[in-house]
Amino acid sequence: MKIYLNGKFVDQKDAKISVFDHGFLYGDGAFEGIRSYNHLVFKLDEHLDRLYETAHTMMIKIPLTKKQMSKVVIDTLKINKLKDAYIRLVITRGEGDLGLDPKKCYGETGIIVITDKITLYPKEMYDNGMEIITVPTIRNHPEAVNPRLKSLNYLNNIMAKIEASNSGYSEAIMMDHQGFVAECTGDNIFIVKKGVLSTPSQGRLKGITRDVVLDLAAKVKIKTQECLLTRHEVYTADECFLTGTAAEIIPVVKVDGRPIGDGKPGALTKKMIKMFREETAKDGVRY
Repeated sequence: MKIYLNGKFVDQKDAKISVFDHGFLYGDGAFEGIRSYNHLVFKLDEHLDRLYETAHTMMIKIPLTKKQMSKVVIDTLKINKLKDAYIRLVITRGEGDLGLDPKKCYGETGIIVITDKITLYPKEMYDNGMEIITVPTIRNHPEAVNPRLKSLNYLNNIMAKIEASNSGYSEAIMMDHQGFVAECTGDNIFIVKKGVLSTPSQGRLKGITRDVVLDLAAKVKIKTQECLLTRHEVYTADECFLTGTAAEIIPVVKVDGRPIGDGKPGALTKKMIKMFREETAKDGVRY
């Protein structure tokens, strides 16, 4: 496998960064997870917009334009001859000293692109639905590390993932600082109640797949709303599903031991999965 690392392609074994890199020392950087389907990079522009917005808020200057970055992603896919792939695009502030001050970082921002395949959950979970729980670790306060930032500092999510895993679950709901449902450790969450599709309005990442679902629903006249959700609304929903670049769309059939609807993937969830797959087959940057 070839990794793009700061302007050149290197073998996987040679893809190394300095131990003084602030991304390594402090999680001081940003990243994106992107998918390609049959030589089409899905929503590449939207992913790059989110990456550059995160970097802007973090005051990290990316030395490539979005157009140049897009070419780097495409070139990495081509050199690795991948038809369907998961792309991890990583930006670090670069090398510095052992202090926190980013002004003491020298050299250019680090840019790393890794392409591979990914399967986040087993097929039977997509067919039969998954069971999830709520965990104690809450999503970050927006004035601490804003959940809208897709930064390299994912300890918040990792701690919640550990809690889920220790309890025997693959995924978990995280609440926000006000006690409302925010998102899961790596996915956004949707519920369906009486034909209305609802998703949290605060405390979560602006998910690319989440936005695709909202757009697809609008096209077929499914009513949607972004609102405050409590666990009660989730427990009493007719359907529930999660969305994410790696996860795509996956049904949820039980939350905190409570069956959702009839305990099986719902009709609207299946419809959204079908529409999403059709969208990924035709929408994207070809390479």
